[in-house]
Amino acid sequence: MRPIKVVLAKPGLDGHNRGVQVVARALRDSGMEVVYLGIRKTPFQIAKAAEEEDADVVGLSCLSGAHLEIFPQVAEEIRKRMTHKDVVLICGGIIPEKDREVLKEKGFAAVFTPGSSLKEIVDFIKGSVKEREDV
Repeated sequence: MRPIKVVLAKPGLDGHNRGVQVVARALRDSGMEVVYLGIRKTPFQIAKAAEEEDADVVGLSCLSGAHLEIFPQVAEEIRKRMTHKDVVLICGGIIPEKDREVLKEKGFAAVFTPGSSLKEIVDFIKGSVKEREDV
């Protein structure tokens, strides 16, 4: 069985990437294959990479406050390109509590904010991918 493949990216103009790099390392150390696309990626670039990599999970990070605008755009692009696969979408960053439910309604399985443990993120991804494979 191949490892879980995760594509991580920083969409939009947000250039603060230390947190996503820490998450990338934790996912890799837990046995996942991680592709970190870097900062300032467009929804199209992220969805294209997710498709090319045959990602199981796509994780987005935003600290700039543009999450309600850009995260749903990424989700829509992924749904258009990857109709053959149920990709787990997760996100994190500085996301106010009132916005978290909106993101879940837009298709994000989880929203991780500062204070989320790396173990929590790893366990959530492993559980979510296993759950979708069992269906």
